[in-house]
Amino acid sequence: MQIKKTVLAILVTALVTSPVYASEKKSHHSKHSSKNMTNFGPGDHYAHSMKVNPAKFIKVDDISRAAGNIPAPLKRNQSKTVEINLRAVEVIGEIADRITYHYWTFNKTVPGPFLRVREGDTVELNLHNEKNSTHAHGIDLHAVTGPGGGMAVTKVEPGNSKTLSFKAKTAGLYVYHCAAGNAATHIANGMYGLILVEPKKGLSKVDHEFYVMQGELYTKVRLGKKGFQKFDSYKMINERPEYIVFNGRTGALVGDGQLQAKVGDKIRLFVGNAGVAKISSFHVIGEIFDTVYPEAALNNPHKNVQTTLIPAGGASMMEFKVDYPGNYVLVDHALTRIDRGAWGILNVTGEENHKLYSGHFDDDTESEKDAHKQH
Repeated sequence: MQIKKTVLAILVTALVTSPVYASEKKSHHSKHSSKNMTNFGPGDHYAHSMKVNPAKFIKVDDISRAAGNIPAPLKRNQSKTVEINLRAVEVIGEIADRITYHYWTFNKTVPGPFLRVREGDTVELNLHNEKNSTHAHGIDLHAVTGPGGGMAVTKVEPGNSKTLSFKAKTAGLYVYHCAAGNAATHIANGMYGLILVEPKKGLSKVDHEFYVMQGELYTKVRLGKKGFQKFDSYKMINERPEYIVFNGRTGALVGDGQLQAKVGDKIRLFVGNAGVAKISSFHVIGEIFDTVYPEAALNNPHKNVQTTLIPAGGASMMEFKVDYPGNYVLVDHALTRIDRGAWGILNVTGEENHKLYSGHFDDDTESEKDAHKQH
């Protein structure tokens, strides 16, 4: 009898003092998650592993969303109901030449569409998950006030659709992303974008607006290895991306994808950082931002900023006038990330102002200029 009491006391003590961990057996379960490992988070376990047959998915020619592919500024003085349709589509796209990857996307691009609504609007967002998707998907919009930012009512299985209705009550620039299963996995595979809630008075007039999002890709093999690359969940949990890119892939904002402007133009950049792990130190080499809205807080602009921090899951807006022709390089100023893909070009054409800038361009600079002209 004494032995039974001792054993019972040990069991009770163990139950009371041992930590309780959420596991992948809780909600948001994915059939592809590890079934035998403890998870400290509320979603699926990060140790995601699955076999992918690239032939079963649509191959897109260019996974990247063009920086200039955004809706025009809103020209209305009243609120309305806005309908938005998004599709969760898993595709095969290129990270770089002859390096392919199984991307998870909103509307077949990374980032997904730039969404633009007005403060006070009612938004009806319809999310359809394609039938051949390997996972349930959903959407969390940081512009939403409500459980999961909308994820609580939009988790949708393959072949089905769901609708979220929300009030765009606070002006600003916000990240949206998938948050089904293991949210970090879905974001790392490409399911993210930006939504702008324009203030009722609108934004100031500019000549060009551009859409840039930084993201991380975690591949099984080393940087630059050719062929089809699988997702590596262990690199993700250790925050060791092989690629850090703008707009979905290496070279997305170079050559045909570079940003274009003329001397005298006023530029507005909408820049987001999907993460999932790294902070972006965003900088345009050879320019100073006239105005920065740090973390996209529209009421507290900063003036004359060289580099601005954009946290993972955050965004910023920058405005500046271009005064001299040439190529201006967009970077994450943690500059080793350039070699992982985090750079782009703003090409400015027009008359030179030698009072502002003069000197002899070296041969490398001239060759670079000629190369970009050929694109």
